[in-house]
Amino acid sequence: MPIYEYESMTPERACERCERPFEIIQSLTDPPLSSCPSCGGPVRRRISPFRVYIPGMAAGKDPVEREIADYERKGMWSHAAELADKVSEKPEHAHLKERAMENYKRAGYDV
Repeated sequence: MPIYEYESMTPERACERCERPFEIIQSLTDPPLSSCPSCGGPVRRRISPFRVYIPGMAAGKDPVEREIADYERKGMWSHAAELADKVSEKPEHAHLKERAMENYKRAGYDV
């Protein structure tokens, strides 16, 4: 089942759960949520970029990308963003700049 991201439509009145984007596992046939499951405030589904891991690809074997992914799994968005931002200055890691910006947003920074 897919994981969908939602965000509050009224961040100034959001609860702890919806003050930042949150994820919900839903069936493809389930209708999108219109309210936060915790506070009932209005929410909307976010369109988020997807990532695919294909075993054997160089990106999956890169220790820096594994470390970034580890921070992301732990919800340590600012750590992941700072590391990705720092290494994206190198030409071979330039593709990580977009990932850094995405993680800065998840950490609550205004990018």
